[in-house]
Amino acid sequence: MAAASSLSSLLVSSMALTSPIFQSHCLNNTTCKRGTTMAVSLQTANKPVIHHEKPANKQRRVVVTGIGLVTALGEDPDVFYNNVLQGISGITEIEKFDTSQLPSIFYEWFENMLILSRRPNPFSVPMAGNNMGCAALAIELGWMGPNYIINAGCATSNHCILSAAGHITDGITDMMLCGGSDAGVHPIGLAGFASCKALSKRDCDPTKASCPWDTNRDGIVLGDGAGVLLLEELEHAKRRGARIYAEFLGGSSSADAYHLTRPHPDGIVGCIEKALAKAGVAREDVNYINAHAPSTQVGDLIEFAALVRCFGNNMELRINSTKSMTGHLAGATGAVDAIATIKAIQIGWVHPNINLDNPDKAVDMNLLVGSKKERLNIKVALSNSFTLGGQNSSILFAPLHSE
Repeated sequence: MAAASSLSSLLVSSMALTSPIFQSHCLNNTTCKRGTTMAVSLQTANKPVIHHEKPANKQRRVVVTGIGLVTALGEDPDVFYNNVLQGISGITEIEKFDTSQLPSIFYEWFENMLILSRRPNPFSVPMAGNNMGCAALAIELGWMGPNYIINAGCATSNHCILSAAGHITDGITDMMLCGGSDAGVHPIGLAGFASCKALSKRDCDPTKASCPWDTNRDGIVLGDGAGVLLLEELEHAKRRGARIYAEFLGGSSSADAYHLTRPHPDGIVGCIEKALAKAGVAREDVNYINAHAPSTQVGDLIEFAALVRCFGNNMELRINSTKSMTGHLAGATGAVDAIATIKAIQIGWVHPNINLDNPDKAVDMNLLVGSKKERLNIKVALSNSFTLGGQNSSILFAPLHSE
């Protein structure tokens, strides 16, 4: 089972920009790779090159002025969030290929790879690198600032958002595109996850398979998707009259340094506490958390325990997991979860936790959003993304307030 979505129009609706060049690139370019993320800054090529950087200023604030995504629940942020507010699942049966013999598919693929074609495609090497997606985008747009990819597994998008925001706060640039895409619903990708027993094996309605914090959870439901944010320095956004969705307060990353597959609460707690400190946010001000919660037996509970350690039993706190409806979007999950968080801030509603029919006794249901959407005036929101190997990331958003 997996959340199905089309990646053929990966970046068509990715920003609130309407440049014909951008649209052309998004529609016709096919270089977006599995696990690709991007951090591309807006510095146009038709202007003289200036060999100095803006002085760093601690008062430079970062806001979100564009959001876009591709998911099984919609390719427009409003459509997507309306669907998750209604508790609609985007998870369906895979119909494009046979999944009955997944572990053996990898070996068949490997044998076929040993049979070389008579003449390799001349673009096979130049376009094989994960960096070529953001490189091609920069070429199309003429954006000459920082341009690179980050690979941190399922925490990749959050790392990319953190990096992009850092370039703005450091005075290097005023605008950054950042986000991630992933297309794991493929015979090879699924075969690998099946071999390491990471996938859900529940024989049930596909929409019920991803069930964070439920006693019946037994693994992830892999999904395809993409999400992109436009981050911008506040005063720059005001000068051009940009629509501001939320303020990015800051965040942090950490490593568990513990185990390849099992997370450690100390690493998660450390990541969240560093994020709060860097953003200058008091823990009692955080009243919404979009948790990583991938629907695994161990991961869900370790993260929940870490959240309780960080925030206590704050009855104002509401916690949910978008993965109950989207599945696990791997490298794209941080960006898509961030967009869900931003939409919650914008409209004042948080989405439900679906499939939480038999809550694990180790979680406090008073902190979890129920089976219906809930009204919430968000003060500060936290969004977590973690990955195999113990790489953690936490980012914080809030409504824009004047100082």
